[in-house]
Amino acid sequence: MDGPPENDVCSICHGPFNVPCQANCSHWFCASCILQVWDHGSALQACKCPLCRRPITLLVPSESASRLHRDPEVPGVLRRVEQYNRHFGRHANGLLQRMQDLPFLLRRLLRDMTDPQRSLPFVIRARVYLAMFLSGIYILSPVDLIPEGFLGIIGLLDDLIIMFICFLHVAALYRSVLLFRHGGS
Repeated sequence: MDGPPENDVCSICHGPFNVPCQANCSHWFCASCILQVWDHGSALQACKCPLCRRPITLLVPSESASRLHRDPEVPGVLRRVEQYNRHFGRHANGLLQRMQDLPFLLRRLLRDMTDPQRSLPFVIRARVYLAMFLSGIYILSPVDLIPEGFLGIIGLLDDLIIMFICFLHVAALYRSVLLFRHGGS
């Protein structure tokens, strides 16, 4: 699904989406609406999602939004989205923010990797596969930092930590791709 759910409306203007954007919290808004929320707040801070109050550090326009180039407002709105992403997307996020962004980023990454119409840079795709492969080898190998044979279920803790670190790494890689695509430079 590249756009907002069918029959859904922007939670800010309560109208149909024009230039739909998905925030890193997975909520959908009209790009102009969420940028107005930012305009009315502090220009030095990322705006907060009106629904869940999480800081929005990444706005991803739907592909259908870029096809609306005939409308004279759309290029200006998309430029402002890129400006927003350049401004707030590169901030060093804390671990909590990265964990909250995991479902959004991994869901989009899976969609990008399985859809033949989408192109993910080869280097990023190779790094994702390598990270997943190496994590899988560690999890399946009998050599562990915390052996399951001695500690039972607690011994699975190191496997879960390795898997979590792998997901965080893969999500950070994909976030950099999204920032490149939708934040210019």
